Amino acid sequence: QVQLVESGGGLVQPGGSLTLSCAASGSIFSINFMGWYRQAPGKQRELVAAFTSGGTTNYADYVKGRFTISRDNAKNTVYLQMNSLSPEDTAVYYCNANLRPKSGFGGVLPPRDYWGQGTQVTVSS
Repeated sequence: QVQLVESGGGLVQPGGSLTLSCAASGSIFSINFMGWYRQAPGKQRELVAAFTSGGTTNYADYVKGRFTISRDNAKNTVYLQMNSLSPEDTAVYYCNANLRPKSGFGGVLPPRDYWGQGTQVTVSS
């Protein structure tokens, strides 16, 4: 079994900062890439920031210069540092990982996407 566990969400005032963490654990052979998405009420889930399979980063235009994605490969963990938060950033933030899980017979399964349970970020005064 593979799990993505997020932490770090909460309530913050406009202009404030938060750091989200997402740790992947379980029967993992390799991780291709990880990233963050968000979904505001009544809206579709959208990309916030992610690492590509080549190791570069990809940011949504609306977070460039404010958010920074980073990772600790040894811990299978990805972080999202969020600065200059505004009410428009209020959403449930989801961690995503594309990875190859181990099979139960010593082999490796094809890559697939996994999602965390989501963490609420609320920006309000």
